[in-house]
Amino acid sequence: MGASYHQFCPVAKAMELLDERWTLLVVRELVSGSERFNELRRGLPRMSPTLLSRRLHQLVRAGVVERRVDGGDVHYVPTAAGRELRPVLEALGAWGVRWIGELGDADLDPKLLLWDMHRHVDHDAVPPGRTVVRFRFRDVPAALRDWWMVIAAGEADVCDNDPGHDVTVTVTADLRAMVQVWLGDLEWPAALRSGAVRVDGPETARRAVPGWFTLSPFAAVPRP
Repeated sequence: MGASYHQFCPVAKAMELLDERWTLLVVRELVSGSERFNELRRGLPRMSPTLLSRRLHQLVRAGVVERRVDGGDVHYVPTAAGRELRPVLEALGAWGVRWIGELGDADLDPKLLLWDMHRHVDHDAVPPGRTVVRFRFRDVPAALRDWWMVIAAGEADVCDNDPGHDVTVTVTADLRAMVQVWLGDLEWPAALRSGAVRVDGPETARRAVPGWFTLSPFAAVPRP
């Protein structure tokens, strides 16, 4: 737990746990389905492993998360108390969409974008077999420019190194434009018309790409 506010108010008591840096974002990843330590790190790429371990320990001790060991595999699973935080996070996210200003360049992260997107693949819309979508972000440093999403058998994974499979389509985009598409601030057709996003590949696949991904859960939040 963090430092006490020394107030009996339930909001104050809850925030003694939840307002420490990164804590709510760790919970966000847990209620979004990440269970293993490495999965959590991929959803929190700028959080140090040491701090992530500390926050998980605090959440386990507080009864918000359960640590399960299966052989050599460790899973972190929200308890009933942790699952009750989902609507809190959804409300915070919706408030952020409505009232927080434009994103700064430092807020744009291809790792987090593609990790979010891989959880929102419409597997019924993707062709059977293995589909590989290569993402190239032309306006980021070379080390973060190329990514691959491999979709197969109802699962998706994100690679920052070429997995060696044939690429189905290549999406070339400005990072900000792709984030705006994901968040629902820019529609696919407008992004394609403007050239901020380009899709290369066979025509059938090229036209189908926007339907392979559902948008962020916050895309439908009305803007003021």
